[in-house]
Amino acid sequence: MNTALLVIDVQESFRHRPYFDASALPAYMADQNALIDGCLAQGIPVVRILHSDGPETPDNPFSHASGHVRPMAELSVFDPSASFVKRRHSALVGTGLDVWLTEHGIRRLIVSGIRTEQCCETTTRHASDLGWEVDYVTDATLTFDMTQPDGSPLPAAEIKARTATVLQGRFCTLTSVAEALARAGAAA
Repeated sequence: MNTALLVIDVQESFRHRPYFDASALPAYMADQNALIDGCLAQGIPVVRILHSDGPETPDNPFSHASGHVRPMAELSVFDPSASFVKRRHSALVGTGLDVWLTEHGIRRLIVSGIRTEQCCETTTRHASDLGWEVDYVTDATLTFDMTQPDGSPLPAAEIKARTATVLQGRFCTLTSVAEALARAGAAA
C-alpha cells in the first residue's frame, strides 16, 4: 500500500475555544468517519496527528495538562498505524512523520481533519513541496467562522472554498470521500 490517511487535529481541544461552533460537526464527522472506515477496510494506514502547544497549563486546551489533547468523542475508534504530536501547523515539521512515511513507502497522502485552512492546508502544501502526491478531502475537513482584518465576518464555507481554490491543481487533487478511497484502491 503506497497511500496513507492523515487524520489531523481531530481533538477535543477545539470544543474549548471561543470560536468553536458545533453546527457543522455532524456532517463533518460523518465524512471523516466514512473516510477512516473506508481506509481501514482497504488496509490503508491511518495516521493520527494531534496538536499541542502553548503553556503546559490546565487552562490551555492545547496542552496535555488540560486533558483535551485527545480524539473527539464522535470520531471512529481505531488503532492508528502511527501517532504523532505536532507543535507547528504542518504535521511534517519536527514530528518524524516524514521519516515514517518514507520508511513505509508512502507516496500518496489523503489529508483530512481540523482546521481546513490551517493545519490541513499547511500540511498539504508542505507535503506537496516535499514530493508526496496529495488527495485533499474537503468534506472531511472542518473549520470555523473567522473575522477578517477589517472586522467583517468570514464564514467557514467561504474559508473552505478559498482553501479548495488555492490548493487544487497546485498542491493536491480535491476529492470526495468516495473518490479518495477509489484513488487509493487504484494506486495499491
